[in-house]
Order: sequence, then C-alpha cells, then structure tokens
Amino acid sequence: MELVNVLEDEHLKMLNHSAAHMMAQAVKRLYPQAKFWVGPVIAEGFYYDMDLGDVNLKDEDLAKIEKEMKKIAKDGKRIIRKEISKEEAIEMFKDDPYKEDLIKDLEDGTITIYSQGEFTDLCRGPHVDSVKELKNFKLLKHSGAYWKGDANNKMLQRVYGIAFDTKEELESHLQALEEAKKRDHKKLGREMGLFTVSEYAPGMPIFLPNGMILRNLLENYWYDVHTKDGYLFIKTPIIMSRELWEISGHWDHYKENMYTTKVDERDFAIKPMNCPGALLVYNTELRSYKDLPLRIAELGQVHRHEASGALNGLFRVRTFTQDDAHLFVRPDQIESEVKNVLSLIDKMYGVFGLEYSIELSTRPESGYIGTEEIWDASEKALANACVHAGKEYVVNPGDGAFYGPKLDIHIKDSLGRDWQCGTIQLDMNLPERFHCTYVDSDGSRKTPLMLHRVVYGSIERFIGILIEHFGGHFPLWLAPQQIVIIPVHHEKHVDYANQVKDNLEKAGLRVKVDDRNEKLGYRVREAQIKKIPYQIVVGDRDQEEGTVTIRQSGKKESVTMPLEEAIERFRNEVETKCLFGKEAE
Repeated sequence: MELVNVLEDEHLKMLNHSAAHMMAQAVKRLYPQAKFWVGPVIAEGFYYDMDLGDVNLKDEDLAKIEKEMKKIAKDGKRIIRKEISKEEAIEMFKDDPYKEDLIKDLEDGTITIYSQGEFTDLCRGPHVDSVKELKNFKLLKHSGAYWKGDANNKMLQRVYGIAFDTKEELESHLQALEEAKKRDHKKLGREMGLFTVSEYAPGMPIFLPNGMILRNLLENYWYDVHTKDGYLFIKTPIIMSRELWEISGHWDHYKENMYTTKVDERDFAIKPMNCPGALLVYNTELRSYKDLPLRIAELGQVHRHEASGALNGLFRVRTFTQDDAHLFVRPDQIESEVKNVLSLIDKMYGVFGLEYSIELSTRPESGYIGTEEIWDASEKALANACVHAGKEYVVNPGDGAFYGPKLDIHIKDSLGRDWQCGTIQLDMNLPERFHCTYVDSDGSRKTPLMLHRVVYGSIERFIGILIEHFGGHFPLWLAPQQIVIIPVHHEKHVDYANQVKDNLEKAGLRVKVDDRNEKLGYRVREAQIKKIPYQIVVGDRDQEEGTVTIRQSGKKESVTMPLEEAIERFRNEVETKCLFGKEAE
C-alpha cells in the first residue's frame, strides 16, 4: 500500500488542478463573498487559499463543499480556455485584490483564463475537458495560511484535496492515508517513549530513554561504517565568533536564521552548519597532495531558527544533528570519492530497506563562481561517478548552488513517500575563502575542492522517517526494547522467566520480564501495542523442558524452541541487522 505522488504523473497533475478549480467554484456558490489567491497542485493533491471574510471553516463544512462539488461534476459543464489581454484581465478582476496582485506581476501580453459554468479564474492551465471527469475526489483537511506565506499579511483559509480517475484509485489512496496516520511519528514516538517536545524548548526535541537507545544505535552504526571507510572524526565548537561566520559568508547571507549572542563584548553565533569547523581542522596542518583525499566526519549539532508554525515533530526542528562529512580532494579524485560515497550510501540505506533515486543539479544560469570549464568537468565527474557505480540519475538543470553542482539522494519509504535526506555537494568556494591549500607534486600551492555530504541528513529527521517507515516495528537490532518475557502465572513461572532473561542479557539482548499481576492476554496485547519485536511466553512445559514460546510482533502464530536455539536466532538477527526476522527464520 503506497501513497501516490501526484507530481510524478502529468495526467494526475492536470486532474487535480482542475479539481481545485471545481472546489473553488463550489466554495463561491456556498460563500458568495469568497475571493481566491492560488490553487496549485502538490505531491499530496491540491489546495486553494481563499479569503472567506468573517467565515471560519469547520471540519463539517468540508462535507458541504464536497456535496456542492458533486453537483458541479454531475452537471458536466465543459472547461473552456480563453486568451485575453492583460488590460482585459485587470478589468475582469478589478474587484478582487488577490487576482489584481497576481496580474500585475505577469508580463504584458496574452493571459489565459478558464471557465466552467458561472465560474472563471485566472490560470495558465492545462485542465481536463469537462468537470464530469472530476467525480472521484476527496477534501482532506483545512488550515490557515498567510497570504504569500508572510506572517505580516492576512491569514487566509486553505483547503486540501485530492482527485483520481477512478473510485478504486481514490479508495486505495485514502486507505494509505489512514495507514500513514497510524504511523505518525509524533503519535508513535509518544506511545513508544522515544521523544517529547516541551513548550520550554519549542522545536528542540527531548529524547527519552528508549529514544536514546535508538539514537545511540544509529550513531554507533554510523561510526562503525565510517571508520571502516577511512574517515577521521572531529568535534567542533557549537558557538563561534562573528569573524568566522563573516569569512564563511553566513553572517551576511544567513544571519536571520542564526541564534547570536555576545561574549566578552564580541559577537558570537551558534553554528547553523558544521562546514566552517571542518575547514579550521583542515588548516591545522600543512597538507600535501599525498594527504588527499582527506575525509573528515562529525556528528555536529546545529541550530537554525525556523518559524514556529513550520515546526513538526522531528521533521522540522530548530536544533538537529547532521551526520556531516567533508572530503578534501584534488580535481582528479572527485569521481572516485563520489563513487565511494554512493557505495557507503548503498550500504547504510540498504540496512533499513530504503530504496533511493539520485538527482544531479547543475550550474545556475548566473551568479555562480568558477569557470564554465571547471563546472563542466565537475558535473561530468558527478555524472560519471553515478554511471560507474551503476546508478541512474535525473538532471535538475540550473539548480546547483552558486559554489558547485550536487547530487541529491531521495529515499522512498514503505508508503512510497519521497524524502530528500542524503546529498553530495561539490564546493569550490569555502576552501578558497578559508585559504585552504595543499602542496602539489610540482611544489606549487593548490586549493583543494571540498565535498560536503550527509547520509542520514538530520539524525532527528531520519529517526522520524524510520518510525513511520517501519510503523514502529523496528528490526530487532534497532528496537529500544527487543524482547519481553511474560510468565503465564506470576508466582509459578517468574523464576524461570528471570533465568531466561539472564541468559538473553548475557547474549547482549535488551530484555525485560513483565510479571505484573495482570491477565496473560492483557500483557501480550500491551507488548503488541508497544511494538516490542518478540514476546516470549513461558509456562509449565517451557519450565520443564527448557524451552521458550516465541511470538513476533504483528503476528498471531507462535513457535516453541529450546532456549539455546532461540538465543542463537536472536543473536544472528542482530548481528546481520536483518529486516523483520527474515534471515533468522
């Protein structure tokens, strides 16, 4: 069961854009005072921002709008495209300040409008031929949205929806949405005791004991993989002086997102990025061409000021830890190093069952640094690295940073949702700004190129993605609590339960005994709700024969085996980091 990304299908985009107009027509019928801003297509369907005057929509109002939309679709009016001049458009929408604002930013010349029945809207299109094609839709939610996204402007009302060609496609998608709600990382994070957020530290997650186990496991795995791949680890200060951020350019171009303070009458800032610290480390020694590539890695905590309305669990926060690495390379090493990074990404994402795609962003049309020749060679090196690593990629022309091209890594979770986590960014700017050099083979001083790269991206966000990807059912190696032992009768079997616990703990497993004076079924159900990977129930026969009865989370059947065999099974499952016990079965 996967969620559909509307933006990946041109026909679905057109269908949803047309449905947005039909929704606006229905709203206008129900609320004649309504004025509309924009109604774009998004990955999740469509939305429309609207000014309804003194009316504030409630959840039950969506059903009224849907009912009116069904009337419009049944009526079956054709959707008519018409070209008019800018002057005609200004006259047509002269009583609508939102459309007037849109029109004034358009170039002089032909403007397109679309009409269906009594409703006409400014739009570039395209649309389907008739509203009768828009029968299968659903309005999903409503919220507030500032006009133009500016908190200083009026708050408009935004209604979201989605449309499909068939009823079956719509129902399948709605079922996937329900599954996504069950997997919501904020809900599961609370139920599983992973993290919380306090009003005393908005946007700054507090990891609870179970969450710290999960986090430490992810970090230890990261250190292990990077150690084997020849990375050197550093830890740089979390607060550094204004002068550093002026050299890096952040003070001039990113200051509104930084937290600043004064120390001994000097300006300081909490770091929003780890890159400058890595450059300071590079400059602690005189480097030779033989020292390159130099791979420096840091799990660095950064702080960035995000708007309070944008904060969302672990997905959008104000402090997070980046699994940063900065690779200092010679130009001839770019391709091989990028290929190595892709191999590392393969390994790390593969452990979690995450597939990914690659997007190559190339030179902007203007404002970039470096020569076209360097850019062409750099882009070719990134592309060749993908090809030689056996990876397909798509080109995103002109979307590279001003200081270099990049590869963005998009992972796809179990619900088919796309997340941009990893990135490999070539930087021709910062090494020069920080006067980084190496002695080349001919004795001359050269400036190295720098590759910024992350795999998790943000550890906090990656944990949120994993919670939803697994629905809380973590693989055994990653589960905060791996096994719960449940004695059938509290007094009769508790000693044997504790013996089993001792043996499992000696094997390095995280175990607890649930010997509460509650019914067996209650304790088993609670372990299922907490998504503990394995429940071991021990009774008379187990106690007599030295066996355990095992039930895997999410399954109804159970299996009985000798304790030694169970320990070997669990240990193998942890050591191989297999998913859902597949390799252990």
